[in-house]
Amino acid sequence: MATLVLDNGAYTAKIGYSQEKVSVIPNCQFRSKTSRLKTFTANQLDEIKDPSGLFYILPFQKGYLVNWDVQRKVWDHLFGKEMFKVEFADTSIIITEPYFNFTSIQESMNEILFEEYQFQSALRTNTGSLSAHHYFHTKPSELCCLVVDSGFSFTHISPYCRSKKMKEGVRRINVGGKLLTNHLKEIISYRQLHVMDETHVINQVKEDVCYVSQQFYKDMEIAQMKGEENTVMRDYVLPDFSSIKKGFCKPREEMVFNGKYKTGEQILRLANERFAVPEMLFHPSDIGIQEMGISEAIVHSIESLPEEMQPHFYQNIVLTGGNTLFPGFRERLEAELRSLVPAHLPVSVLLPANPISYSWEGGKLLAHNPDYDEMVVTREDYEENGHCICEEKFDL
Repeated sequence: MATLVLDNGAYTAKIGYSQEKVSVIPNCQFRSKTSRLKTFTANQLDEIKDPSGLFYILPFQKGYLVNWDVQRKVWDHLFGKEMFKVEFADTSIIITEPYFNFTSIQESMNEILFEEYQFQSALRTNTGSLSAHHYFHTKPSELCCLVVDSGFSFTHISPYCRSKKMKEGVRRINVGGKLLTNHLKEIISYRQLHVMDETHVINQVKEDVCYVSQQFYKDMEIAQMKGEENTVMRDYVLPDFSSIKKGFCKPREEMVFNGKYKTGEQILRLANERFAVPEMLFHPSDIGIQEMGISEAIVHSIESLPEEMQPHFYQNIVLTGGNTLFPGFRERLEAELRSLVPAHLPVSVLLPANPISYSWEGGKLLAHNPDYDEMVVTREDYEENGHCICEEKFDL
């Protein structure tokens, strides 16, 4: 019996059999400007010759799975001949969904897994639960951990004690990678080039040049300086998709500080955008989102839990999700928490080697757990009892 682990994120799906390695695949469909009629699914993105003005069709809106037609197409592609060649009758699936998912979405998910694809058995869980499972597996002596999952649609903070999530401590901040990319598109469009249609390119810019500032106001001052003194400024060469396939950052020694480049490449000059964009994770109020930043939300979450457990949570904070890959993210979070937490409590923030596939690896470990068969709902169970058996069994 094979087990397929699918961490079904709003931006990428992390998928693979529990004996194999993980594949990270865009969880959406694309249309390109040139071939308007043809739709590309998931990792067919590489076949698009000219990804400028790439149009995304996403199955998720605001973090919840609402567009089932797109999701079906992506799953058909993933489970099909070209990718994982799933033998449904002989396969168990571990699949993730967001916290406090809507009942209607949960019911649709059950129907599709059991009635359309007809998987032998399924385990629906939260991404954070898999991350916590991974963490407790690597540190068996620990009883508590706090998973900070900063993804595409939002950032979740969720405390786990002995692998059970503590519902009363879960916090959500509506800032994620999608918002950061969109905000970067807006400021670049205001200041230099109209890039509102270039989601794909600007997302790459964000990943290449943005970082989290340790001292925001100091970096702001540097960013306003002229010429060589401005150590924050970078020139980003935009791709033209003929000779330059992928954008890149110009090395410091090749930068021209006054005057034009002779080379004829299209250049974006970025200064304070580099750190002002990720800053929104720590201060959503900067762009009028009236919510707490990550560090405040962590303290708010931990303080709602029993007092004797609080020190254990501060010592076991684990970061997952794509936004945690911004340089300086972990250091900034640790420094901010340090200033908010009572001095006698130690604070420790762990950034795993691969925060994007961390929860998938947790699912892989879970699949090899001796109690795994007790946790799943089999197709027979579902056909006999319907949706309610899933509600009873899954800790969602």
